[in-house]
Amino acid sequence: MDSLPDAILQYILSNLTEAKDVASCNCVSKRWKESTDSVKSIKFPRNSFENISDVTASDAIVLKMISSFHRLEELVLYSPFTSKGLASWLMHVCQSLRLLELRMDNLASEEALVEGPLKLDCIGVVKGLETLKLWGVLMMSPPKWDLFPNLRCLEIVGARMDDNALGSALRACPNLSSLLLLACEGIKSISISLPLLEHCKLDFYGQGNSLLSLTAPRIVSLDVQGCSWISVPETSFLKNLSIANVSGRVYMVQFRNLSSLEALSVRGVQWCWDALTTILEQARDVKHLFMKVEFTGNEALQPFPEIDFVEFFKNHPKLQKFDIHGAMFAALCQKNSLKKLETGFAIQCLEEVVITVRSPLNAEQKMNTLESLVRYAKGLKRMVIRVLRMKSNHSSADDFCDDICKFHHMNKHLVHIE
Repeated sequence: MDSLPDAILQYILSNLTEAKDVASCNCVSKRWKESTDSVKSIKFPRNSFENISDVTASDAIVLKMISSFHRLEELVLYSPFTSKGLASWLMHVCQSLRLLELRMDNLASEEALVEGPLKLDCIGVVKGLETLKLWGVLMMSPPKWDLFPNLRCLEIVGARMDDNALGSALRACPNLSSLLLLACEGIKSISISLPLLEHCKLDFYGQGNSLLSLTAPRIVSLDVQGCSWISVPETSFLKNLSIANVSGRVYMVQFRNLSSLEALSVRGVQWCWDALTTILEQARDVKHLFMKVEFTGNEALQPFPEIDFVEFFKNHPKLQKFDIHGAMFAALCQKNSLKKLETGFAIQCLEEVVITVRSPLNAEQKMNTLESLVRYAKGLKRMVIRVLRMKSNHSSADDFCDDICKFHHMNKHLVHIE
């Protein structure tokens, strides 16, 4: 190391990210200490100051390290800090910082009601940010942010927030291309308009009755959890769509154009039938379809109505992978589903089917459907049958399992049982 040119030594030390490693290098020699000022990315893990009980003391250590760097571009801080400490650090690096990731830890404590928004307000000084990631956030009032013109990626994980506060924060980030809101509680109705947004994941925690209106003409990937009403009018470029609601019902979904959609996932305990049929009708060119919805019905839980086997696959001619769970498989297995088979009918593109079976009811129709998938899907390469614990002690459950085993034995090259 002593014989290395200064430029190479600086390059090596500039790739250090852990705060303890940088501090250790500073103690090796004067030459090393002078070279660590080229560090561009620094990370303080959760246990960085586990032996220091005074948070203000750890704040001072962070400030000393940060102020020694020539041009810091990335700051990741998981250890505890105060709003005053954060403000002092960010003033030193506001001109060069591009990525900021903070574990706020201001959700549960009483002083969070006073201190929490101040921490958020401090971030507003770093106007050149390109990526902002926040963990454990209290956002009950609009943060005092003017504008982040360069911010492309915003991630908030674990938060309590108000509709107005979130709306105000997003308006300060008009050029986002990636937005992630995970495990966010308190959102009732939110309208988001981001013209450059391409990737969006929204996970609203609570009763599952949130309302979402999203205007994002460039959206490519959208994942929504916890909403009952969803409106996304501009989806010409949308390729991946996932909608789930494990706590409430999905009443309405509005999409104007799903012609580019390649992968669709619908999950939840209960979807209104109109919402489910609307999205299936629009997603005619989908290649990968995952369905795990237990019941339908606007109010009371109701089983799926009959779905015609032939018509379904004719309406989805490009389907390559189909993952069916419980209710959807049962709906395809009604007595009349296979009566319209025409000469020459074939499921052209289907290559893989994953079927989850959890009931022995209508066993004969279910076996007919399994056999029809093998017979008419000419390009089928793999069928996976997952048999959950049957909710029946009747001998019909054993008979059904025997039939599935026989079916597996006759089609060993295709069928796998899990």
